[in-house]
Amino acid sequence: MLDRIRASIPALPPAEQRVAKLVLADPRSFASMPVGELAERSHVSKPTVVRFCRSVGYDGLADFKLKLAGTVNEGVPFVHRAVDEDDKPGDIIVKVIDNAVSALLKYRNDATNHAFDRAMAALTEAAQQGRRIEFYGVGNSGIVAQDAQHKFFRLGINSAALGDGHVQVMSATMLQPGDCVIVISNSGRSKDLIDAAEIALKKGASLIAITASGSPLAQLLQSAGQILLPADHPEDFERYVPMVSRLLHLMIIDILTTGVALRLGPARRPVLQEIKRNLRQRRYLQPE
Repeated sequence: MLDRIRASIPALPPAEQRVAKLVLADPRSFASMPVGELAERSHVSKPTVVRFCRSVGYDGLADFKLKLAGTVNEGVPFVHRAVDEDDKPGDIIVKVIDNAVSALLKYRNDATNHAFDRAMAALTEAAQQGRRIEFYGVGNSGIVAQDAQHKFFRLGINSAALGDGHVQVMSATMLQPGDCVIVISNSGRSKDLIDAAEIALKKGASLIAITASGSPLAQLLQSAGQILLPADHPEDFERYVPMVSRLLHLMIIDILTTGVALRLGPARRPVLQEIKRNLRQRRYLQPE
């Protein structure tokens, strides 16, 4: 419902747009406010509030508020709450956290089990056969690739994180059937990553993409019968710091790591325990 309202804003008259923005800013409060207060906060008349409800497909204000209350009480209040320049620290805390939590909850409901099962199976097989597992990402996604390599490295799995386009192309050229590549991209439009993915496909490697559905990278993998783990969030691809998309990507890596660790079985646990023991020796002791 909130996505539909957001998409309808450009087609609404300016006064009704103000009502729509009030809904998106705080849907829970909108569902409980009287029409007079809604009109005052939107700087419109009471009839305009009712007209807005009808413009977006509802019988009137009562019907709209009933459906809205049901939407926001489902546990997935997916509202992209943009931070404003005049926000106080408390407002920023609430908006940033609410936006992240909403995106994670929505992903939980939208995630496809089949795709994750295929991805975990491909990674587990590559790990058991001692094949190469590589993570490709540039910019922000390169940081996620490094995090993924660190997690698989701790499991004793031979893996590498590559963040340079030229190195990715060279490494992809040396791949063989049985190797596995995870390509991470928020936009799915990076030419370097797509070039490396095409080379990896020609070499017969298994590919997994963590990217936006419908992107050129996603279309490439789907047409080749490879594995797509879509991560969609209404965040501008050109934004300098795509925060929520990075959180989604990190969470997907955590899911994959956990699934692979479980499939590899208890044989890897002694290594993890030894790592923890060795790391503990490098920490300062807590005071008595």
